[in-house]
Amino acid sequence: MSYVFDPTKPIALGADHAGIDYKNAIKIWLEAKGYSVKDFGTYTTDSVDYPDFAHPTASSVENNETSFGILFCGSANGVAITANKHAGIRAGLCWQTEVAELVRLHNNANVICIPARFVNLDLVKEMIEKFMTTAFEGGRHQNRVNKITC
Repeated sequence: MSYVFDPTKPIALGADHAGIDYKNAIKIWLEAKGYSVKDFGTYTTDSVDYPDFAHPTASSVENNETSFGILFCGSANGVAITANKHAGIRAGLCWQTEVAELVRLHNNANVICIPARFVNLDLVKEMIEKFMTTAFEGGRHQNRVNKITC
């Protein structure tokens, strides 16, 4: 499949201390593939609060400044909950490639949230590739997505 997000815009990245190593590795990996990246931090392994990085990442997607977002934290629950507070954000917590595909196919997700403590880096890359290349199926799923916003 072809790239389903706007490749002319940067990809937003954010992470807390538990996800910084994966964020940094994915930034290098994406840039090596020719993508532009907007890194919203964190930049150290010091303990931090995940909303401080999930909010700006989600805001950049919400404001159409970036193509989509990738968020990392230990379980990915905190960043997913935080990102989903933003209007127009559909953040999906992914731990398998099939889940990354389904959050795009059925939920039209625009932020992928990855649990750094529970997946390996090769799987992270597979999930991101699948997320980036899977188009929203629309149809019956569009009605459901339309009902998400409060």
